[in-house]
Amino acid sequence: MTDTPPDHMSTNPRSPHFDMEVLQRGIGIRFKGKERTDVEEYSISEGWIRVAAGKSKDRFGQPMTIKLSGEVEAWFEDVAGESDGQGDKATEE
Repeated sequence: MTDTPPDHMSTNPRSPHFDMEVLQRGIGIRFKGKERTDVEEYSISEGWIRVAAGKSKDRFGQPMTIKLSGEVEAWFEDVAGESDGQGDKATEE
């Protein structure tokens, strides 16, 4: 895996931009200079994020989202191979 997160990512399994392996590493998002933890979907190249709009749901029971435009930065919170260190020791014994 690379240390650069994907340009477009979604947390919704129905989306074509969903990737469980990438999400398990953890992705940090900074939007307009502030770190956000409530991002449902983002696009770095297009400069937008989607966040839940309160507790409202659409007709399919999915959270309603709003699209916010601005500068988007993304990074992996977990460096590749870093989380494997302790898990291997437990399985070797």
